[in-house]
Amino acid sequence: MDEDAYGVRIFSTDQVDAVLQRADIQRGYTLIIWRGRHVVEPFELDKSEANSYWSAILAVAKALVAFYQPLKMNYETLGNTVPHLHTHLLPRFVEDPAPGRPFPLLPQSGDEPKIDPGLLASDAAALRALLR
Repeated sequence: MDEDAYGVRIFSTDQVDAVLQRADIQRGYTLIIWRGRHVVEPFELDKSEANSYWSAILAVAKALVAFYQPLKMNYETLGNTVPHLHTHLLPRFVEDPAPGRPFPLLPQSGDEPKIDPGLLASDAAALRALLR
């Protein structure tokens, strides 16, 4: 499935999905989700798995930077709420909710305001093109 209530898949491999988030938390906010065997921590991956995971993160981050032109990218590998390996990619812009500090991410409830569907679809298409 390329879309669900949380976002739109913009990139995938056999082991990784990248999902551009639908919630209007930060434009370009993307989750990289490990779809291989269940692990909680990156160090649980073997060398090949780790290469696959981090290579996907770098490829998606590069596309996000090329498209959105942020001042900085943040990479947050947390797992406090959902104990399965995933990394939040957050572009940081001039207009920022927490300049100089970590992005104020809260667990999503599903009730967050949503990005305009047309804008989300347009962004997803542009990012997919960059990731081909």
